[in-house]
Amino acid sequence: AAITTALSMSYTVGVVGATGAVGKEIVGCLEKSPFPVGKLRIFGSSRSAGSTRTTGFGDIEVELFEEDKARECDVIFLAVDGDFALKHARNIAEGDDGAVVIDNSSAFRYEKDVPLCVPEINAEATKGSKLIANPNCTTAIGLMALWPLHKLFGLKKVIMSTYQASSGAGQPGMDELKEGTRAVLMGERDVAENKIFAHPLPFNVIPHIDKFQENGYTKEEMKVTWETRKICDLPDDFPVSCTAVRIPTYRAHSESIVVETEKPVDIAAARKALEEAPGVKLVDDTEAGLYPMPLTATGQYDVEVGRLRKNLCFENGLEFFVSGDQLLRGAALNAVLVAEAMDKNGALKPKVAA
Repeated sequence: AAITTALSMSYTVGVVGATGAVGKEIVGCLEKSPFPVGKLRIFGSSRSAGSTRTTGFGDIEVELFEEDKARECDVIFLAVDGDFALKHARNIAEGDDGAVVIDNSSAFRYEKDVPLCVPEINAEATKGSKLIANPNCTTAIGLMALWPLHKLFGLKKVIMSTYQASSGAGQPGMDELKEGTRAVLMGERDVAENKIFAHPLPFNVIPHIDKFQENGYTKEEMKVTWETRKICDLPDDFPVSCTAVRIPTYRAHSESIVVETEKPVDIAAARKALEEAPGVKLVDDTEAGLYPMPLTATGQYDVEVGRLRKNLCFENGLEFFVSGDQLLRGAALNAVLVAEAMDKNGALKPKVAA
C-alpha cells in the first residue's frame, strides 16, 4: 500500500459488513491498494461490535453501525444486503458533509441518478455523485472481456451461459457447499442438505439463481442484461441473453459468451485488444492446455479470457470463455477501484477538518 506523507491527502474509510465474504476482501484490497487510507473504521451489528479485527492498518475495534458515525468518514463501502442499503445509503451520502457511498448490493443499480460503475469502462460516470453502485458479479466479470471487443468490433448481440461459484451466496453459500460435500463423501448422507441454495449443490448444477421473472428468466440473468446496457451506455433494447447456473466451486465465476458484432471478426485483433486491456489476462493456448478456469482465476485480480474462436452460427460472431474471482473483480476489487478512480478524477475529496 502507498504510504501517504501529507495527511490532508488521505481518507477516513469505513467498511460496513467487514466480517462477511465480500467485506473481508474489501479490507484485503484496500491493504494492497495505492488508495490513501489514513484511517480505517469497521462498522458491524451488535453481534460483532466490540470485537477486534486484525488488518494491514492495525488492530481495529468493530464499531456498532450508526448513520452519524458513517457520515464522519470520507468514503463508506457497504458490503451488506439491499434492504440495509436502501435504509441507510442515501442518508449516509446526503449533503456536503456526508460520505461517498460505494454500495455492493443491487439496491440502487437501476436508479437513473446513481452511477453503476466498472472503472475501466465508465469511471467518468462517478463525477458529481456521492452514491455509486457496484455491479452484479457476473456482469462485472463478463464486461472486462466484452468492453474491449465492443470498442473493436461493435457488439450487436450478447449470449451468455454462466458457471457460478457458491461464493455468489456469500460465506454461508461456501460453507453449505463445503459441509454438504463432506457429509456426502463421509457417507453421512446420500444427498447434501440445502438451506442457502434452491437444491443441494454438491455433485450437482442448479440452473436457478435469484427469483424467476415473468419472462422466464431469473433476476440474476436479467441483471446481466440491464447492467450491461447501463454500464456500456447501450440502448434499452440492446439484446443480451443469459442463462445463469450455480456450480459446486468456491469463488470464481466462469462464463461462455457468444457475441454477434457489427464489423467482421479478426481473431488476431481480438487477442491483441484483450492482451492490452486492463484487468484482463489472455489465457488462450489450447495446445498447451491453457484456458480460463476457476482453479487459476481464484485469488487473481485479472479476469482470464480464452478459447477465442469465430462462432459458427453468426456471420460476424466471436465465442470465448472467461473466468474471474467473484469476490474480487465481481465485488470487492471493483469497489476499491471505484474509490481509486474517484480519487483520481476529483469525484472524491478528503473532508476539510472543522
